Amino acid sequence: MTHDDANTQRSILVVAHAHRADTVVAAERVVGALRAAGARPVLAVDDRAELAAVRPSLGEVATLDDVPVDEIELAIVLGGDGTILRAAELVRDGTAPVLGINMGHVGFLAEIERDDMDDAVRRVIARDYAVEERLALQVRVKDAADAVVYETWALNEATVEKASRERMLEVVMEVDGRPLSTFGCDGVVVSTPTGSTAYNFSAGGPVIWPTVEAIVVVPLSAHALFAKPLVVGPEHAVAIELLEGTTDAGILWCDGRRSHDLPPGARVVVRRSDRPVRLARLHPAAFTDRLVRKFRLPVAGWRGPAAMQGETP
Repeated sequence: MTHDDANTQRSILVVAHAHRADTVVAAERVVGALRAAGARPVLAVDDRAELAAVRPSLGEVATLDDVPVDEIELAIVLGGDGTILRAAELVRDGTAPVLGINMGHVGFLAEIERDDMDDAVRRVIARDYAVEERLALQVRVKDAADAVVYETWALNEATVEKASRERMLEVVMEVDGRPLSTFGCDGVVVSTPTGSTAYNFSAGGPVIWPTVEAIVVVPLSAHALFAKPLVVGPEHAVAIELLEGTTDAGILWCDGRRSHDLPPGARVVVRRSDRPVRLARLHPAAFTDRLVRKFRLPVAGWRGPAAMQGETP
């Protein structure tokens, strides 16, 4: 391989952990397939350390310390939604789409099941996939002087939660710079359509199709008459303020992965990010079918047009 060939070699990130034996075997298989196709497999630094402890041959794989993230063409993720969220975080500063291969977890983001892994790698090499852009959130924390003290993003949700189990949070909710309501609560979830089947769903929020551009706001155990889930357009900004003068502190969680402490007086402003998350799709499937499969919904007796042709979700 010449120096120019090395510089133009395609780099594919493989995101996997060593916590399950089948995931380790799958990672080794995908790495081998990528190499056989002339591509350069890349691992996150922590992933390589964990995987190499079980499979020493994986210790020779390049890492994101060696390959800039903007050179990553695509990320192949072996795992469930949590691993896919971690992959989205790893490639956030680049443009690589994320392709999820389900390793037996219940989730909505994975594209295919592990039985189709070899075909998936073949299609990645052939660039035979579509890219779907999902709305993401920009999240900023401001102090009492309105200065930004923390900034991050979220694909699923940003959640303001109470820091103490014994106390409630006293918050003011705001939309587009106008106050909406003050109430005590356990927290507030601000979700994307992608996250509508995650924390938002558990909190009683609506399921929203991924093609809908919207932001969902769901108060958690709120002591208020007007504390129902709200659905606002993506052009709106939602803010949650922790009331000053109280001793109740909170904490911000984004996708359950990134957190920041919130003292009284803190203000969390959530709006649409100008950078969506990109998901690679091999088999475009109806979201309805995903719901039926993941939640094991009963559809016996359905007599729709597709049922007449022998198709079921």
